[in-house]
This record gives sequence, C-alpha cells and structure tokens, in this order.
Amino acid sequence: MKKLSVSFLLVIIFSASRAQVVDGVKQEGEIGVTVGAAHYFGDLNTNVGINRPKPAVGVFFRKQFSEYIALRLGLHYAQLGYSDIYSNNEFQKRRNLSFNSNIWEATLQGDFNFMRFVPGDPYLRFTPYVTLGIGAFNYDPYAYLGGTKFYLRNIGTEGQGSSLYPNRKPYSAVAFCMPLGMGVKYSINPNLNFSFEVAYRFTTTDYLDDISTTYAPDAYAQTMPDGTATAWYLLQDRSYETGDGVRIGTKGRQRGFSGQRDAYIIAEVGLALTLTSYKCPTAKY
Repeated sequence: MKKLSVSFLLVIIFSASRAQVVDGVKQEGEIGVTVGAAHYFGDLNTNVGINRPKPAVGVFFRKQFSEYIALRLGLHYAQLGYSDIYSNNEFQKRRNLSFNSNIWEATLQGDFNFMRFVPGDPYLRFTPYVTLGIGAFNYDPYAYLGGTKFYLRNIGTEGQGSSLYPNRKPYSAVAFCMPLGMGVKYSINPNLNFSFEVAYRFTTTDYLDDISTTYAPDAYAQTMPDGTATAWYLLQDRSYETGDGVRIGTKGRQRGFSGQRDAYIIAEVGLALTLTSYKCPTAKY
C-alpha cells in the first residue's frame, strides 16, 4: 500500500499535463475547509461496526495539474473512541476496556477525477474522484477512572517500559497513515466548489486504542505505599467492574491482537474556493 501511494503521488507530481485555461483564466487549484465524522477500527471494534462516530474538521490546499489530476495537502483534527461495552462478544464485554483520543493529522494525497472538471463550466461541473496518499498523525489514548482522566501511553498498561518486559518499549505518539478513498466534487459557481469524501486510513500502529498484546503480570505495580491500588492496576484490567468482580487479566493472557494494525475512517463534506491566475491570450493575426 505504501509503495502504491508513493507511485501514485509521483505520477501526479511529474505529470506533463497542464491545467485548463479558459478565456485566459487558468485553474490553479483550491483552498477549503471540511467538516464530518471519524470512526475507529481495531481491537475494541473487531466487527468493523460504525456506531460511534465522532467529529472531524479539516483544511486543505489542492494544486490542480490538469482537469483530471491534482495534489492535495490536508490537515485534520478528529476525535476517536470506542468501548468493549458495544461488543456482542462475551469476552470483550468481560474485558471492559475503552479509550478516547484526539487525532492531529497531516496528509499528502493524489486526487484523480473520473471526468473532466472545470469550475464554472455548466457541462463540466461534476465529477467522482479517487484519492490515495501518505501522512502522519499524533494520537494519545486516554480513559477515565473515577472521573479522572488518565493518558494510557504514559501508564504503560501492557508493561511497556517496565523491567519485567524489557522488549516492550513505550509506543510512539506519532504514527503514519495511508488514506484511500472516494469522493464527488460539484462546482457551485466559478469560485466555489462542494465536495463529499470518504477515506479509510490504514495506519502503522496497533496502539491507537492502547491495546495490542497480553496482560502484564498481576504483581507488577499493584499497590502504592499506602496499600491502595495503582492507576496502572485499575486501568490495565477493568474486568473487575463487570460480572462477579473477578479479574481475567492473568499473566500472558491475550489482551489484544497484535497481528493487525488499527485504522480509522473520515467522512466529510467540504467547501473550497477556486484559485485562478490570468494568462494573457496569444495574439492572433
């Protein structure tokens, strides 16, 4: 997928085609804003349910190379989150884990129109398109315990950073993503365009939800000097909040599935201003 994204972007960058020039006006691109919803897929949402969308907003600049090809720089802020309580799986309900996270994303995407698109032309004002690209995003999953917000990456819920698990390093707060999606564009008038897009983000992390491998040993950081349970002990295994109160998080028991990376999707509508330049027509004799 990564090689495909890079190849597609190189085709756009080195495209020999030129943007449409009508009556001396050259379509250079667009600058716009988007608003929509984001949804998470991963260890807490194994059935790929779309039942807990959260808000997403963005801004973008699109450079038009021709009526068909463009290169887009986009910035997004989105919220993601999910919980085991939404699952129909008995183990997941018993596991009782959850997370929320703010996402700050920057992407570089290639857009390919299926039809000629010329803003202001009544016959060429609509087109479907596909988009493919690469990007990076910042994330920091958190959960609430007794009304207090805890950032899970710092706690190391699966023993990351502890002497008991020297090979489990704290995961990074930055990961890469590869957007792949489809959309439609419609030119409202020569200066304003409307769009709707849905793009799935493949990612390079399995810790978007702070869940990936196995439970850490029960003996790891259970209590503080005063005998009360640590935040780590209460957050890494929350099965005590369900059922008969007995914990299921024994040493080495599966907590997540590390063989598959997490992902998210953004569906959004956008409004963009057309950017133009004027090219003096060649004199005819």
